[in-house]
Amino acid sequence: MYWVNESVFYHIYPLGFCGAPRINDGKQEYRLDKVVDFIPHLKEMNVNAIYFGPVFMSTTHGYDTNDYYHIDNRLGDNESFARICDTLHENGIKVVLDGVFNHVGRGFWAFNDVREKKQGSPYCSWFQRIDFGGNSGYNDGFWYEGWEGNYDLVKLNLRHPDVKKHIFDAVKMWIEKFKIDGLRLDVAYCMDLDFLKELKHFVKGIDPQFWLMGEIVHGDYNRIANPDVLDSCTNYECYKGIYSSHNDHNYFEIAHSLNRQFGNGGIYRNVYSYNFVDNHDVNRIGSTIKEFDNIKNCFSTVYFMPGVPSVYYGSEWGIQGQKNNVDHDYPLRPCINVEDIVDNDLYRHVCKLGAVRRTFKALKYGSFDNVVIRNEQLIFKRQFEEETIYIALNLTGNDFNIGFNTNGGSRLYDVMNGYQVYDVNGNYANIDIPAHGTRVLVLTNGDRPQDLISDGIGNTTPAAKPEPRVVSEPEHKEEPQLPEFGTPGKYRHFKGGEYEFICIAKNSETMEDLVIYQEIGGERHIWARPASMFYQFVEKDGKMVPRFELIQE
Repeated sequence: MYWVNESVFYHIYPLGFCGAPRINDGKQEYRLDKVVDFIPHLKEMNVNAIYFGPVFMSTTHGYDTNDYYHIDNRLGDNESFARICDTLHENGIKVVLDGVFNHVGRGFWAFNDVREKKQGSPYCSWFQRIDFGGNSGYNDGFWYEGWEGNYDLVKLNLRHPDVKKHIFDAVKMWIEKFKIDGLRLDVAYCMDLDFLKELKHFVKGIDPQFWLMGEIVHGDYNRIANPDVLDSCTNYECYKGIYSSHNDHNYFEIAHSLNRQFGNGGIYRNVYSYNFVDNHDVNRIGSTIKEFDNIKNCFSTVYFMPGVPSVYYGSEWGIQGQKNNVDHDYPLRPCINVEDIVDNDLYRHVCKLGAVRRTFKALKYGSFDNVVIRNEQLIFKRQFEEETIYIALNLTGNDFNIGFNTNGGSRLYDVMNGYQVYDVNGNYANIDIPAHGTRVLVLTNGDRPQDLISDGIGNTTPAAKPEPRVVSEPEHKEEPQLPEFGTPGKYRHFKGGEYEFICIAKNSETMEDLVIYQEIGGERHIWARPASMFYQFVEKDGKMVPRFELIQE
């Protein structure tokens, strides 16, 4: 899905975002119109797609649909929402709606008919497992299946042809009237697969670029995200791995998930997942993260891992919200107005992430490889065609120096931090990662990469870019240079000992390169040293010299 690959999503839960009454009071209000006021904010964030949670007529939280054909009166009406969608589209912003098709609310018109007429209703077969020999907790005089035991949510019979026609006709109306670009399928993990397949065939027949993304919180993503069923799915495994890795100072967790999913042989390499750090169902990342300074790296991971990133409204400046036993999910879904936007460091960081991601193809289409994994530092690589980018993360409170093999190139430009440049010496680079910081390092043969100008939406650019500052050691013609990475031969340590290079090895746990070398003479000890130290300049007699100098190939 080309447009999805190019996207940055903004997730809005409309009833909360608008401060609508928790129980539908029947009054016609146009609260959702205010989303138009947020368009400059979205542009500054480089957002070009909105996922709206439920917008159709319901009694309470929106997932208890009463009418698929009308916008909830607490938000507006069909005409007002059509104008909203037109305005968003005019500003280059796609629109994705929540498709709640697994169940409806008790106020759904067909279920009301069953409650009134019992066995005499022609709609009895529209619902799962109605039993007129039993009774519900609402004393309906019959029993029915509620979603996961919640009897406010009445399960639909998605195999019934009239049910499918009713839903498909509604979707067609949404496409034609609102010109929506996709659907997020609520609780897709428990829906009938044949229904999802038919839905996909139906919408692709109207618009081949229409996007279907399914909610899946456990199990095999390939079950619903494949060419026959849906285009994408929610990535709850990495959602958990991102905040947990930062809280536990254990990048091994998220590195394992990313490699398992997207690395060489990864089980979801063909799934362009929908990625997030929070949403309307889980605690806000601002409340989940133990050290707030690490929240930036949580967002960096979401933006630069494979798949499409999404930001839940308000989290771009770090608002908090946790579930509780009184208000349940409502603290996660606050009312926010334009004047509530906070222009803080986190917000600036998220804006820059959007600019970077939308500029470089490797971050949208590239392969994934872990390069270095430590408890508190992580480097991974995204590569597409001739473009190679390294993402370096540090969750400690101190700057951290680290090295890695680039397999080519002569320079790395950090496009997140003023185009700071690092020399690549002999296919090896030593970098520093700021405390709680992110570096996005574009590998080049010397030329500076393109400027970060958002493509088609707004004019967001990074801060003024100074001339690159070379932080690796300068070249001195009179001094030896670092040897080419992995060059076999005889080496002399700067303190005088001589050694024979054996090979480059990989640390099986951290993926870090190790140089294996043997002492010449003496007891011929075999040593292993991190390549970041082996290929490094050190100071001797006031000059910078290689730690190990190649003296004979």
